[in-house]
Amino acid sequence: MSAPTQHALLSASSAHKWLHCPPSARLEETLPESTSDYAEEGRLAHAIGELKLRKHFTPMGPRKFNTELKRLQADPHYDAEMDECTNAYLEFVQEKAHAFAAMPYVALEVHLDFSDVVPEGFGTGDCIIIGGNTLWVIDYKHGKGVPVAAEENPQMTLYALGALRKYSMLYSIREVRMAIVQPRLGDPSEWAIDVAELQARAERIRPTAQLAFEGKGDYCAGEWCRFCRAKSTCRARNDQYTGVVTALEAFAGARPPLITNAELGEILSRAAPIAAWVEDLQKYALAAILRGEEVNGWKAVEGRSNRQFSDVDAAFTALIGAGYDEALLYERKPITLTAVEKMTGKTKFSELLESYIIKPPGKPTLADETDKCEAIKPNPTAAEAFTPQTNL
Repeated sequence: MSAPTQHALLSASSAHKWLHCPPSARLEETLPESTSDYAEEGRLAHAIGELKLRKHFTPMGPRKFNTELKRLQADPHYDAEMDECTNAYLEFVQEKAHAFAAMPYVALEVHLDFSDVVPEGFGTGDCIIIGGNTLWVIDYKHGKGVPVAAEENPQMTLYALGALRKYSMLYSIREVRMAIVQPRLGDPSEWAIDVAELQARAERIRPTAQLAFEGKGDYCAGEWCRFCRAKSTCRARNDQYTGVVTALEAFAGARPPLITNAELGEILSRAAPIAAWVEDLQKYALAAILRGEEVNGWKAVEGRSNRQFSDVDAAFTALIGAGYDEALLYERKPITLTAVEKMTGKTKFSELLESYIIKPPGKPTLADETDKCEAIKPNPTAAEAFTPQTNL
């Protein structure tokens, strides 16, 4: 199975970032890369998904498949949920491939070159399907922190442009369909676009991509900063939020002495992103101090520590020897619902336990008006308030 050994400066996966803040790509070049357990889990899940698709769409005997699957499952980042998720990925690709009148062309982990639009731009498409006049570009995402939609997605747009460039000489492609399969966050997201519109989007991307490649353009802070390696010390982000703080201070002189709900909403909208920015600053400052650097007015101290036994077995043996009942030293309690689901896998969990699961209302929490969750009714009717909780 393929494994990328290099990364493009202007990668498709980071397009959302450099399209909004062109010089950030060159700035990130000066900063060290990092990884995380979440990233390693994603890579492993991708490998398992690729293996399952290869078994279905390419010649692969059961012995080779089982050997490779066992090797991947031996990885310390593996858990049973990965099999559930990658099965869902396989089923989605099978569904799309088998929907064609004749078996389509299917390619996995395809090198896609879109350097005619983005300087030195390339990436790897998880799955390409071509049948009739339709091109499918399918991407698997294992994360469950941030839902990603296919519609208007710059990463998928660049992958589609690369696929069109690669295959347009061999196939008469008129429509491009894109899909993101993110099983831990719900159903796949799909989007269709005709070739003419896709090529028009390439023309709109090209000048910004050139600016980004040259390290030019304006720094621009926004929600895309969360994936930037410079997010903790970026001056544009600092200026954005210190400017917000200044604007918030202006509310101190508001009249009458109590602010209105309209003012409250404006303050919350401006202040909400500051919490994430401050957390990034704190993490960076702590790391800098632990490296031996100075951050004016701050120091690293030991956090709260709880006592613990150096050898719990030896300690309990001493207690039992002193006459304490062993039964008093241990507790028996059930594991959590999430731990049970992880142990059994989602399919088996639902099969065995669906009738035993309820989901009581969650504690009220504040969200901005763009949130997809339904708003709580502040004054429900008696019928609404006392509707019996049904099993999920």
